Amino acid sequence: MEEVLKVKNVSVHYGDIQALWGVSFDVLKGQLVALLGANGAGKTTTLRAICGLLPISSGEIFFKDRKISGLPVHEVVELGITMVPEGRQLFPKMTVEENLLVGSYLKRAKEKRSKSLKKVYELFPRLAERKNQIAETLSGGEQQMLAIGRALMQDPELIMFDEPSLGLAPILVKDVFKTIQEMKQIGLTILLVEQNVHQTLKIADYCYIIENGRIVQQGNGKELEQDPKIREAYLGF
Repeated sequence: MEEVLKVKNVSVHYGDIQALWGVSFDVLKGQLVALLGANGAGKTTTLRAICGLLPISSGEIFFKDRKISGLPVHEVVELGITMVPEGRQLFPKMTVEENLLVGSYLKRAKEKRSKSLKKVYELFPRLAERKNQIAETLSGGEQQMLAIGRALMQDPELIMFDEPSLGLAPILVKDVFKTIQEMKQIGLTILLVEQNVHQTLKIADYCYIIENGRIVQQGNGKELEQDPKIREAYLGF
């Protein structure tokens, strides 16, 4: 199976504070890989380093055998990597469709704008119904759909999620995880950062546990779910 993303011995500092310590993991084409850990463990820092939003102190990051560490963010996105950020970060005064179109401003995505918009509306019929509605008037679940749809407008080969269920009601959390599964089924490669360990272990092909900026454990969902340390630390039993 083709290796889409390779993070190799990556360390990251915030000034004098080291946030990541030699983090390494792989994501294969078509996989849903999860990066799990407590708040402050280094999950978001890892995503931001992959995107080019944070410089790495050492190590390398490869996308489809091309080294991307050190590239500016727009070049990383143009290659086919996108992220759904924590907190959604929509343009609140713009309509649903305007928010979606913002996601297709780079050359790679602009050429497929109409096709991508059709795909997003098929995946999220509710967004099609509300395409002229102002984004800030949407419910929390609808705003998360919009954030995901905007990322899909970039025509990504790898889509990264940063805490997509954060702040949502339990019933909406189920909808978000169902959507992520549907995206995998249509062939997208996914890197998921989540604190909802129980739900994530059910849908991920492979998981990495990060603690204090280091990968401390890895395995498939069933293996980790049965591990006594994981059950106690993350599942509460």
